[in-house]
Amino acid sequence: MRIAVVGGTGDFGLALAKQLVAAGEDVVIGSRDAARAAEKAAEVGAAGASNEDAVHGVDIVVLAVKSDAALPTAVYLAAAIGDTPVLSVASELRFTKRGVLPTADAQSIAERTQEVLDAPVTAGLHSLAAASLAEGKADGDALICGDDSVAKELALELASKVVSGRALDAGPLASARALEGMTAVIVNLNKRYKGHAGVRVVGLP
Repeated sequence: MRIAVVGGTGDFGLALAKQLVAAGEDVVIGSRDAARAAEKAAEVGAAGASNEDAVHGVDIVVLAVKSDAALPTAVYLAAAIGDTPVLSVASELRFTKRGVLPTADAQSIAERTQEVLDAPVTAGLHSLAAASLAEGKADGDALICGDDSVAKELALELASKVVSGRALDAGPLASARALEGMTAVIVNLNKRYKGHAGVRVVGLP
């Protein structure tokens, strides 16, 4: 599988690319700065390119930019992405004195991304921390949501490469609201217990 990681020079995107390369996947890291993409990609054994070039000829695009850049990046790359399946991994968070909270927006970033792309959008990997992926496969399961069955299978296959547990189908894209909100819970746990929490689903065959 050939995978483009847009925003792959960031902590999460680079760690994800590192594990995908270790799993034998063909990975290209995208960035607004092609030279920086090539520099960071060399660190993990991936290829590097501008975002526009990175998304051409791949099987799936991972949108790994920060949450505030997710929609503008999707809009900018819409024509280049075309109908190539997209995996959205971003979560919007509010940092308050009470703790980290999800935003009050009725739609997830993934749902809003679907509105601006012709490509089928899936959502997932929200329970995985960059620090965990940088060291190896993340402990726990990966949850994937989406409405398109082909795109979801690709996302599940990708996710299975980077976790010690299973990649699980967590339902339609609308459920991404819960997945993105779960990131706030995990960040609170990590802050409270000084760890790198993950999620493991029990009771399934």
